[in-house]
Amino acid sequence: MEDKRQVMTTISREQKLFGLEEARSSLPLVSRIVRDIVEKTERMKEVYLKIRQEAEDDADIERLEELQDRLHDLADERAGFVEELSNLGVELKDPNIGLVDFPARLEGRVVYLCWRLGEESIDHWHELTSGFSGREPVEGCFGADPVVNSSEA
Repeated sequence: MEDKRQVMTTISREQKLFGLEEARSSLPLVSRIVRDIVEKTERMKEVYLKIRQEAEDDADIERLEELQDRLHDLADERAGFVEELSNLGVELKDPNIGLVDFPARLEGRVVYLCWRLGEESIDHWHELTSGFSGREPVEGCFGADPVVNSSEA
């Protein structure tokens, strides 16, 4: 029995690594999920601001509880979308702008293929520690893969 647990732990710790073609082909699905995350995040901000305003205006407790329940519901819905991304192996970096990373291998090291909601394709990568500001073009680094646009969703 102990051996099974050890195997399961090892399997659950393995990180999915994407090829450029695989990451690009997942964009129609990933873009829909990311769009939902950005939308839920925006709605959460709106409800949070309503809560603050109602509290400043001495709203009744029932109204505040109703808004808090709505905020929790939105957070739960967003968490479900984030989990969907995670199950695909995609990492959410910024829920406000829809920034995600796809772990990939380049020259023997793990890097991120980087995509932001609104971009047509995955055209950039960056080191694990450099983030969005360190993006480099994928051209010439990951081979010639066909482009799959996120608009084909």
